[in-house]
Amino acid sequence: MPEPNALTGAQIDRAADRRRRDQGWLDAQQRDPAARALLLGDAGVRASGAALDLVPLADVLPADAEAVLLGLDDAGPLFVVDEDPPPAGRRAALVGAGGMRGEPAPQAAGRIGLRAVAQELARGDGGLVAYAAALLNWHRATRHCAVCGSPTGLAEGGMARSCPVCGTVHHPRTDPVVIMLVTDGDRVLLGRQAVWPARRYSALAGFVSPGESLEEAVAREVLEEVGVRVGPPAYRSSQPWPFPFSLMVGFEVPYAAGAIAGTDDELEDARWFGRDEVLAAVEEDAWDEEAPGDGLLLPPRSAIARRLVEDWARR
Repeated sequence: MPEPNALTGAQIDRAADRRRRDQGWLDAQQRDPAARALLLGDAGVRASGAALDLVPLADVLPADAEAVLLGLDDAGPLFVVDEDPPPAGRRAALVGAGGMRGEPAPQAAGRIGLRAVAQELARGDGGLVAYAAALLNWHRATRHCAVCGSPTGLAEGGMARSCPVCGTVHHPRTDPVVIMLVTDGDRVLLGRQAVWPARRYSALAGFVSPGESLEEAVAREVLEEVGVRVGPPAYRSSQPWPFPFSLMVGFEVPYAAGAIAGTDDELEDARWFGRDEVLAAVEEDAWDEEAPGDGLLLPPRSAIARRLVEDWARR
């Protein structure tokens, strides 16, 4: 079993079974004096230093607020409450996700942004926050029924939303994303987007299309983004990515043929890097800051892309 990636390891019973379909059981969890809440909003998760602030649910739950049941731990029921529910008629921001791709990044005392939780919290706490944020992002995006357009309501303790008009039940979605490191002996193919800091390069990635296997998605995305053909991919590891509710599925894939070209304008540049150049970049860990020097910069250590690159470089 490989070492777990960041944003994993939440120690909680998600109660993703018939208990969530028992309204009496759900009501009892919300009334439980031991029920606590994780608070998430536009600026991130409420925390004190390197510890999450879990507050009594009864202290933070207005009558009109939605409390999403994350599950049960040794201390009792644990919920998440959205501190900044978006107003009707406006596109919802991602929970605490400001920064890297140009989203607004509000600052608030005692809050940790989602892109910093892996550096500032223990891995299990980071996994819990990633789980909670993905759920809230889905709830923010599913305020209306996709079938008839009517407002939806919380169901199954937050593991579903139901439409009171047409009866459709909507369940949380997870978007699969393949992320792959194209290798050719002692060189590796990396790309960069224009919004990233200068000299930042990373593994290639893209969403899986309907009716497509993971292996097919790897080959298609590499061909579209950089114009080369690859051999059979080898699975390495996966990572939940709550921006907004994705699962990154990591592969290493051998180069087969072709020169760098590509038809997708998402990348500003793509190029081959030698193993020695990559190893020299492994010691650098900045993401948002402009780091001194003129060599290759890699993604932060919390990202599966960094894991893929480092594992290859040090193998």
